[in-house]
Amino acid sequence: MRACACVTEHRQTDRQTASWEKVSTSVKGAGAVATIIALSVVYSQEKAKNNPTSPTDAPATDAPATDAPTTDTPTVTTPAPSNEPWDKYRLPKSLVPEHYNVTLWPRLTPDETGLYVFTGDSSVQFNCTEDTDLILIHSNKLNYFKHAGHLAVLTSVSPGVEAPAIRSSWLQPETQYLVLQLHSKLLKNHRYQLWTNFTGELADDLGGFYRSEYMEDGQKKVVATTQMQPTDARKAFPCFDEPAMKAFFDITLIHDRGTVALSNGREKESTNVTRDGWEVQQTVFETTEKMSTYLLAFIVSEFGYIGNMTDNVLIRIFARKPAIDAGQGDYALNKTGTILKFFEQYYSSEYPLPKSDQIALPDFNAGAMENWGLITYRETALLYDEKFSSNGNKERIATIIAHELAHMWFGNLVTLRWWNDLWLNEGFASYVEYLGAHEAEPDWNVKDLIVLNDVHRVFAVDALASSHPLSSREVDIQKPAQISELFDAISYSKGASVLRMLSDFLTEDVFKEGLKTYLKEFAFGNAVYTDLWKHLQTAVDANASAVGLKDSVEDIMNTWVLQMGFPVVTINTTTGALSQKHFLLDPDSIVTALSPYNYEWIVPIRWMMNGAKPQEPYWLRKKSATHDAMKTSQWLLANLDVVGYYRVNYDDENWNRLVDALNTDHKVIPVINRAQLVDDTFNLARAKIIPTVLALRTTEYLNKERDYMPWSSAIGNLDFFYLMFDRSEVYGPMQKYLQRKVTDLFYHYGNLTDTWKTVPDKHMDQYNQVNAISLACRTGLDECQTLVKNWFKQWMTSKKNTIHANLRSTVYCNAIAAGGAEEWQFAWEQFENATIASEAEKLRSALACTKQPWLLNRYLEYTLDPDRIRKQDATSTIVYIANNVVGQPLAWDFVRDRWSYIFSEYGGGSFSFSNLINGVTKRFSTEFELKQLKQFKEENSDVGFGSGTLAVDQSIERTIANMKWIADNKQSVLEWFHSAVNR
Repeated sequence: MRACACVTEHRQTDRQTASWEKVSTSVKGAGAVATIIALSVVYSQEKAKNNPTSPTDAPATDAPATDAPTTDTPTVTTPAPSNEPWDKYRLPKSLVPEHYNVTLWPRLTPDETGLYVFTGDSSVQFNCTEDTDLILIHSNKLNYFKHAGHLAVLTSVSPGVEAPAIRSSWLQPETQYLVLQLHSKLLKNHRYQLWTNFTGELADDLGGFYRSEYMEDGQKKVVATTQMQPTDARKAFPCFDEPAMKAFFDITLIHDRGTVALSNGREKESTNVTRDGWEVQQTVFETTEKMSTYLLAFIVSEFGYIGNMTDNVLIRIFARKPAIDAGQGDYALNKTGTILKFFEQYYSSEYPLPKSDQIALPDFNAGAMENWGLITYRETALLYDEKFSSNGNKERIATIIAHELAHMWFGNLVTLRWWNDLWLNEGFASYVEYLGAHEAEPDWNVKDLIVLNDVHRVFAVDALASSHPLSSREVDIQKPAQISELFDAISYSKGASVLRMLSDFLTEDVFKEGLKTYLKEFAFGNAVYTDLWKHLQTAVDANASAVGLKDSVEDIMNTWVLQMGFPVVTINTTTGALSQKHFLLDPDSIVTALSPYNYEWIVPIRWMMNGAKPQEPYWLRKKSATHDAMKTSQWLLANLDVVGYYRVNYDDENWNRLVDALNTDHKVIPVINRAQLVDDTFNLARAKIIPTVLALRTTEYLNKERDYMPWSSAIGNLDFFYLMFDRSEVYGPMQKYLQRKVTDLFYHYGNLTDTWKTVPDKHMDQYNQVNAISLACRTGLDECQTLVKNWFKQWMTSKKNTIHANLRSTVYCNAIAAGGAEEWQFAWEQFENATIASEAEKLRSALACTKQPWLLNRYLEYTLDPDRIRKQDATSTIVYIANNVVGQPLAWDFVRDRWSYIFSEYGGGSFSFSNLINGVTKRFSTEFELKQLKQFKEENSDVGFGSGTLAVDQSIERTIANMKWIADNKQSVLEWFHSAVNR
């Protein structure tokens, strides 16, 4: 799953509107009394239809059911706390599923109570691996029809063996089980089958089997769709919902005639049938490959599609019919085959399925989800319209398709045994997505962008004392909320960064050789991350002369995987001395987490001197060492192309030589390393390792810089200065300095584009054009502000939008910031009427740029109204508002005041809560704000923070660090900017 931009920071200035990739898996309170009462009406009706032989049997709700005679209102008992198997979150190993048969019937119209429901029945055949008189199977928010007084029917599949009678059955809501106690034991090495008949709500909660809604031709349309990862398959049907519990699945969907049904398998047959008096369609799908429950998908919709065949694989793109008719699926269709073929070659393994369906959903909690054979996407992650979509939108589509297709092998064919190794699954896909996108668009140089998007991004999180290692202990990850918390920047971006480093020092050919044998051995099974290390080691041993490793792959990588953080490597060019130290943004923070390696890493160092060819890699294995080859009076640059996951510091003389090189002839330093020098110095300064004024000196040359990556690095790091100083007297001289630096870039792109009539040809230049306009307007350059206001006013007047798609995000934002209620209302109406998802995203972000507090407060209220702002977008919209210096205190007050409601309605298990908490607190830098944050944590401890639990502690740590940084740096920074603008 590509989760967010995320968890995800926005990759380019133009991508303020890129959708949140770790957003809400919100949970609607189906256990609430009103909902239970309403559902009981539906269940009574369905009971009469589906269970005529048991007229008194009613479905059980998510509460333990007694063994007493059943009534329409089951008796509810609450067992006393115990250490019984059903009180544990992990399944026992006694039962192993082999084959499921699942039939589901979603109702796309509400019943008389206004509820959308689905009904279904499911049978699972399982093998008993040890004698047991207990069956535990996951179930959450499902309601069961009773049969002979129990919630399931148990039969034997093994000849001559009878199934034990069920003694008692109930639902255990806390651990999400259907529990069956038996009168006698299931026998080892025999097979049994469990059948259930159930119903549930097709809610709009973005998890499990849920509904998505959209308008078409003035009519509301409903889609029944799924999101199972990580633990929501149990909301659709009872199942052994753990990744290692792989099985085969036969799926049948009952659906309205005229709708289209999809699932993981290829359609086997679809026939018109009559079910309970309804004229419906029944679609049966081919048996899946052996797979995990979290990769299941089933969808019923009125969507259209386009498709083609690529090497005997059927590729189809599904979306709303108007989107398909407008050609918005064409780009995805054209690139999917290319990327799929690339990964077949990369893995040396054929795509294991006969089809690859991809579908764009109006409501979806992540960026995309790698369901095997039926990948689901947000509309912005799959649909491209040349008139409305920017080059950033286009790149996002290419990289996310590559990310999800990479999972078809790495994650789906071979699945990690438990969620504690999620980092390898998501980190790997987050690395190779750049390789797949490069294959699709070789002229973009997209592989370089991993440094900005992932390496630099995750450095900010991993430099906190409250960070965590890539790999957790299995025993520490038990509850669904703990699993959801793993879907963070560490798993995705640090995982990608260290795997890229590994591929580099092994060489890509050796890396691919290890992957090939790993996938072959564990195909259709499960593995742990050390299994990959073993296969890579075998490949290394077979190519020993070419690789030349002195340490084993496992020894090297465990230093990066089993301890949090990363080192700063210091090189003294006068003596040749090297040292490494755990890098912390706040050097005074106390690291309580123990490290098995005492915060030492085995560090591969690629380096060069004075622009000459790269030297032989050097391995730093201890806290300190000496390498005479690094003694020099010329400039020395380490971590070439930032393939290593570490920062670099130098002696003062070498820093001065590097800054002089930037000012004299910046192109002698590779472009990625120019971005690195800026990022390293600003962060080393925050950690009090070098003076802040040294970091500022790396920006002096920027008026001569025309490349995107260094500019993006500078803007990203200076954003911290904005956060810390846009409410202080530093702001004025800082604005003047940055305006002076960006003015040449602004005019450069004005000239290059014939006074803004066109866009540059090169991908990176298109991004940097956006940087030029964004920073020039932000710093108050009159020509820029006049330009964007005129463009926006022309749109308002003529009702014809001629602003290029690349520039819309920054133009909208700056024009709305400079305007008032009229501009805001116009943009809101355009947002409400937008039919292109990427255009709606740009407007949704830009609406948060207004400087009018009353408009921002109104917008905040809109975020909790799903008719105005979709649930999937609520938390990211609040963060957009918090990014605005005017909106930040409003957003913070709003979140504090509404936390209980936001948390319950928008999802305790949501992936987006860490983004929300970090987003509304990242400007905090005062004692008063720290007190408020601590109070917020204390007052809501009973409500909880879900996937944002760690983010609360990180925000407290970051606030303390910000306070110290301002105290130490404010005066010197003020003096430096004053001096710089007067030079």
